[in-house]
Amino acid sequence: MDLHSVVCVRDRTISLKWYEAFFGRPADEIIGEEHLWQTGENAWLVIDDRPVRAARVGGTMITFGVTDLDDILARLAAHGIEHEPVETYPNGVRHVEILDPDGNSMSLAQLP
Repeated sequence: MDLHSVVCVRDRTISLKWYEAFFGRPADEIIGEEHLWQTGENAWLVIDDRPVRAARVGGTMITFGVTDLDDILARLAAHGIEHEPVETYPNGVRHVEILDPDGNSMSLAQLP
């Protein structure tokens, strides 16, 4: 099964810059007006600013499992991207929420 998570945004130009910094690379694929980043073997994040999506802007919540949380946060900080405080859960998982320019939540979680 494949997964395509669509993140609805207001302005593709602004969002492209932000998501390129978030992922550390340009989109892996462009299909029409949609820009896609491959986030797993069969998983993709898609940004879409078409007017038909306007009512859904800012409502996305996605958590990515990562192995290098501190490195990613340092890279994001170098691009001026801020984040909420890093939480450590009782089971040792470290979690942080990062909001894109439209308020969509792109959280990162690292196992102990």
